[in-house]
Amino acid sequence: MTTATKTTDSQASEKRKLRTRLIGIVTSDKVAKTRKVVIEYLSRHAKYNKYVKRQTVLHVHDEKNECKVGDHVEVMACRPISKTKTYRLVRIVTRGTQIDTSILEGEASKMFEKKKQEQAAAKAATEAGPEGAKQ
Repeated sequence: MTTATKTTDSQASEKRKLRTRLIGIVTSDKVAKTRKVVIEYLSRHAKYNKYVKRQTVLHVHDEKNECKVGDHVEVMACRPISKTKTYRLVRIVTRGTQIDTSILEGEASKMFEKKKQEQAAAKAATEAGPEGAKQ
């Protein structure tokens, strides 16, 4: 016969490992109850021994939809909630201002092309101006 041992909540919590907690910035809140959080860190390059900035993108479960884009949040590892979501929101460290997401959506490249065309037009106008005055 086997004897069953009863464990209290305090004993069970002592045996359980601490879960990973990370702090990052929310970059997307477009999906209900899901946030994209970017964790930035420095890593040393193997060959050149310089520090390189790296980032990890996590899909985080936010049950109450309380955090917005630009907030600094603390997330904790948990059981898989979906195929990509394995973290959940613990708390909002600081509220942030809305970050400019136009870079992510390609608006910056459109603005760059527009500015480039305006500069080319201005350059053509300045080149045509002195030639017309000499004649």
